[in-house]
Amino acid sequence: MANHDPIAAPVSALTVRNLTIDLPKGMERKHAVSDISFDLKTGQILCIIGESGSGKSVTANAVMGLLPSAISISGGSIRCGDVDLTDASPEVLRDLRGRVVSMIFQDPLSALNPLMTVGDQIDEVMFAHGEGTREDRRARSLALLTEVGLPDPELMYHQYPFRLSGGQRQRVMIAMALALEPAILIADEPTTALDVTTQAQILDLIRDIQRRKGMSVMFITHDFGVVAEIADSVIVMEQGVIVEQGSAEQVLRNAQHPYTKRLIAAVPHLSDNDRTHEEVAGSAPVIEVDDLRKEYRSGSIFFGKERVVKAVQGASFALQPGRTLGIVGESGSGKSSLGRLLVKLMDSDGGRILFDGQDIAPMKEAQFRSIRPKIQMIFQDPFASLNPRSTIGRILTAGPVAHGMAPAKASQQARALLEHVGLDGGAFDRYPHEFSGGQRQRIGIARALMFKPKLLVADEAVSALDVSIQAQILELLNDIQRETGVAMIFITHDLRVASQICDEILVMQRGVIVEHGPPSQIFRNPQSDYTRELVAAIPGERIAA
Repeated sequence: MANHDPIAAPVSALTVRNLTIDLPKGMERKHAVSDISFDLKTGQILCIIGESGSGKSVTANAVMGLLPSAISISGGSIRCGDVDLTDASPEVLRDLRGRVVSMIFQDPLSALNPLMTVGDQIDEVMFAHGEGTREDRRARSLALLTEVGLPDPELMYHQYPFRLSGGQRQRVMIAMALALEPAILIADEPTTALDVTTQAQILDLIRDIQRRKGMSVMFITHDFGVVAEIADSVIVMEQGVIVEQGSAEQVLRNAQHPYTKRLIAAVPHLSDNDRTHEEVAGSAPVIEVDDLRKEYRSGSIFFGKERVVKAVQGASFALQPGRTLGIVGESGSGKSSLGRLLVKLMDSDGGRILFDGQDIAPMKEAQFRSIRPKIQMIFQDPFASLNPRSTIGRILTAGPVAHGMAPAKASQQARALLEHVGLDGGAFDRYPHEFSGGQRQRIGIARALMFKPKLLVADEAVSALDVSIQAQILELLNDIQRETGVAMIFITHDLRVASQICDEILVMQRGVIVEHGPPSQIFRNPQSDYTRELVAAIPGERIAA
């Protein structure tokens, strides 16, 4: 938990009273937020926590004056100094944005302009407010890039967002938010999609800047692990209502509301006990990987600027039926590349992949087609991987029917699987956009199971979900594995999740497996310096498991 110097009688940088925001007619509830009141104290970090749909991001957007036109404030006030933001003119709001209140968005890639360099985008924030000359703005931008810990600021200034890693893009967003030295910083899920070490760095950076500049920070998250690391005070929201608020220590150690207790209980923790299985005598591995390699090449060899990235270097392992192998590491470690090689979404450059005793690595697509149903993948983003124009029934049955299953049998199996993953029969005829993120992930799992696979590859399958939904999906995968005996490769950047569901863990760094063993050894007695760094970066391990 944040441990700031006490501020005598802290005053409020932001005061919200009886705020009510209406949703469009026909939604499942009338209000996005209903009659909420809270204070953001000067020089402190306030965490707003809740699941998707709780109203936390709507509250942040209301403060910024960025609510979509379909959503309107119907009551209450948001006061920043002498200004009531709820009825301020567009001109006043424009003047306040960036200069008094700034925001860091969840997805920096969609928030940054892909056609502008990093430097131009930071400069633009200052230019819009008439700050300084061109030379002054450039000098300030370089200073900001240095402050947020980006390497070689001069080079970074001229880069485009797509050339940066997720953590680097998030640092650019923070630099833009700090350009006019605002009094209030709003951070909306800024670490959700980041690996543990990058997440720890971003949390440290926000906390350090906040302390040095005395800023007030509103930090929105769904993870109590993050709250434990950074918060001074906490607001817990459920269905648009504040159900609990208090100091971070008070809420974490002595939660009163059942919903708060449930969110805290859902935070995954490193497990001291490895999973136990009834061993099947003489069971052959479902998959054996031997010296697997993959390189990515970019640039031109003729101009001497060819860049070679060794994404996977000499990976070797075996996996038995009914067991789960976790692959963990930072972004860029090669774990997703390894997963894509195993399901042959791309070809390897060397090595063997023995599936049921057959080497599938050199197989062409036509040859592999009959095997593909037995190796299925659950993708990170279920919305992007589900055809928005097809019903759930068609999404689930299209593959099996193409492989020769009778349509009636496929429909019957799909309906049964939907019930199995916790969705009612009515889901069959609905479309992906009608479901929440957690429900879409259940549909993704049902689709993968339609073929009764021998191997499931789950690539960051729970990373974008609320902790409580995440816990449900992990339990579902566990139940399915126990019932079907399917082998699973679970790719994740969240070491806490890996310790919950995996029998063995591979730790990857720059394409190389640096450590391999059971979770208890990997996380409680790591042998590699890199693994020790990953474990040290896990948020919220101080919350009692």
